[in-house]
Amino acid sequence: QVELVESGGGLVQSGGSLRISCTASKNLFSIDAMGWYRRTPGKQRELVAAVTGDGKTNYTDSVKGRFTISKDSIRTSVDLQMNNLKTEDTAVYYCNLRWGGGRYVYWGRGTQVTVSS
Repeated sequence: QVELVESGGGLVQSGGSLRISCTASKNLFSIDAMGWYRRTPGKQRELVAAVTGDGKTNYTDSVKGRFTISKDSIRTSVDLQMNNLKTEDTAVYYCNLRWGGGRYVYWGRGTQVTVSS
């Protein structure tokens, strides 16, 4: 079993920045992808950003140009740098890891990001 430990959420004013991190409890060889989803009350969980094992990145349109996802080259870990945050970015952010050709999917417990106006 792999646990995902998230850190770095918090409260920030609109226009500010936050960095959230996620580290797996075990180093995994050749992951499929690792990324971040978010959920707000009344809405489904949506993909925010992801990076594949070979470094390809994918972002939802609303965060392009503001968020950057990066994968650690040694540990099974990803960071999400969030700049120019907007109130609509307020959500619980969940780390996600896919491995083994999609057979194994792990989720973190979530970290709250709150952007005030």
